[in-house]
Amino acid sequence: MYRPLPLLHHDIPHPGGRSALTCRYRCGDACFQEVPNTSSNAYAGDVIADAVSRRAVVRGAAVLTVAAAVGVGAVTGASPAAARPRHPGGGRRDGARGLRFTPVQPNTLDAVVVPPGYRQDIVIKWGDPLFPGVPDFDPDRQSARVQARQFGYNNDFLSLLPLPGEPGRQVMVANHEYTSEWLMFRGYDAENPTREQVETAWAAHGLSVVVVQEERGSGRLRPVLGHRLNRRVTASTPMRLTGPAAGAALLRTAADPSGTSVLGTFNNCAGGETPWGTTLHGEENINMYFAHAGRETDRRYGLPRGATERKWERFDERFDATREPNECHRFGWVVELDPYDPDSVPRKRTALGRFKHEGAQPRLTHDGRPVVYLGDDERFEYFYKFVSSKRMRKGRSRAARAHNLTLLDEGTLYVARLTGDSPGEVDGSGIHPQDGEFDGTGTWIPLVTGDVSHVPGMTAEEVHVFTRLAADRVGATKMDRPEDVQPSPRTGRVYVALTNNSERGKPGRPGADEANPRHLNKHGQILELVEHGNDPARDTFVWRLFLVAGDPQDPATYFAGFPKDRVSPISCPDNITFDPHGHMWISTDGNNLGVNDGLFGVATHGERRGELKQFLTVPVGAETCGPVVQERRVLVAVQHPGETDGATAERPGSTWPEGPGTLVRPAVVAVWPEDGGRIGR
Repeated sequence: MYRPLPLLHHDIPHPGGRSALTCRYRCGDACFQEVPNTSSNAYAGDVIADAVSRRAVVRGAAVLTVAAAVGVGAVTGASPAAARPRHPGGGRRDGARGLRFTPVQPNTLDAVVVPPGYRQDIVIKWGDPLFPGVPDFDPDRQSARVQARQFGYNNDFLSLLPLPGEPGRQVMVANHEYTSEWLMFRGYDAENPTREQVETAWAAHGLSVVVVQEERGSGRLRPVLGHRLNRRVTASTPMRLTGPAAGAALLRTAADPSGTSVLGTFNNCAGGETPWGTTLHGEENINMYFAHAGRETDRRYGLPRGATERKWERFDERFDATREPNECHRFGWVVELDPYDPDSVPRKRTALGRFKHEGAQPRLTHDGRPVVYLGDDERFEYFYKFVSSKRMRKGRSRAARAHNLTLLDEGTLYVARLTGDSPGEVDGSGIHPQDGEFDGTGTWIPLVTGDVSHVPGMTAEEVHVFTRLAADRVGATKMDRPEDVQPSPRTGRVYVALTNNSERGKPGRPGADEANPRHLNKHGQILELVEHGNDPARDTFVWRLFLVAGDPQDPATYFAGFPKDRVSPISCPDNITFDPHGHMWISTDGNNLGVNDGLFGVATHGERRGELKQFLTVPVGAETCGPVVQERRVLVAVQHPGETDGATAERPGSTWPEGPGTLVRPAVVAVWPEDGGRIGR
């Protein structure tokens, strides 16, 4: 099943799988800057349990409460408190149901590669028009006016929502995380961008809403040009700040003395879908858009002291912290969008805190209150959850929709603290402790509820705006880049994608702990947690590492106990989603195994739990983003293809998707079984 790669040892420093160009334009060279989190709060390796026989007590309680909540079958070999699953030699040889496909082999091809028996097609590309009368993409005649009515750049999070009353149609929502000006504009001068180039980049950021039509007899999707729901949201679109921090002094500017209205959204990474029919979009690396920042709070968020890479501050003073110091506080939020109302104003939900949001995925408590899980994507940062104080109303009446659009404005924001069960046994090598697994218990620490701060020395306004500093003060656990945090819709287990952390264990940096067990962690891991009683409103949980990524030949890797000679290699897990069978699908970012990034399916329950298979790879320089896995179709966003060191529009690092002589264009790709059957049946 798996062709071995050269063994890559986890203890050898490595610069990372991303190109320098990607690092510059996507996150402002975050991995080459000083680590923003220099707090001295305890990390998991320092927090030692003192309860007698806690393992037996906690595990017994967890098994009972989860089994009672979701049924014994749903947690077989699944709960962090359950025994390690068995993997007998017999049974079906073609994989868990939903994962029965021939794995794609690791490669460096400049193409999207899918399994035998599957077909693929591009749904939409950067610059494709969304409305009638908009010209087709012309690389030599780009303009802000036209780009604001075309599909944006560097597509990331994707959502496919039903469209009642229009058979065969769905509403697709896409994030456009950032722009790569070197690859967008021929003759681009990074030191002297033109106003037209800057304003075109503003228009290429944000979100796209586009209705897509299924092609009968295949899995293709075609954009419906000019549909009434089609919409572009850009870096200049008016938005509302809502929730407990709206109107606060820290959010007021000269252009908006009320502190409630802001222009635009950018660096939208992953997101989520709400049970009431809206989408959520995380503003992530917002630091690199604001120049000349010098305050301690700016440093904690990684804002530069000098000019920015894109030089936006030359064309709009709001991006210059010396001239408008509060503008940066108006970014780094979760944006809620109503894709069914093209006239609605997007809302930035301050109750969910301000940090580098990777995504935001809700589930409901037993009494119907939404809980949103959140990751802060940077080395040694934290993961959070928000528990609403309001119950969701069912139905699509006007009153129900109006009520549900207030659900994320009132509640409590928490941050996670983890404790390991094997103190003194984690040495940074990634080798398991004597009990055979990395696991333990955890607590959700409350930070703020409305206008009430739970953090000594900080007001509620300060906690909402400077959430990272609040989490520092309460001693949250420093993690290895927590990105997507997703609850399984089948079992309620919560999965945290921890992408990597090359700083772990270096002199002056936190060392390994049970949740982050490798020094110089190049490949990342996925943590699985279960809240007590499987109730997302509870403030305690048990956890275990579900997957420790890397080459399966490396003894430090782990695949939920599944035999490692029967899995695909994987590095740097980023976005995660779930298929109709309850299995997890993982997209990667910055593969450190010397091959292209890809999409992987992994069984999360049953006797094949931990069986991981690669479903596709993306082209040279690209990242796999925004996976959507339906019964008969998979969608991925191919982000920053061709973003290799030294690449320009004139000297592309990739010729995907249209071939030589054209600009490389990020795009959304659909994949389906060529016989019209189900994915991985």
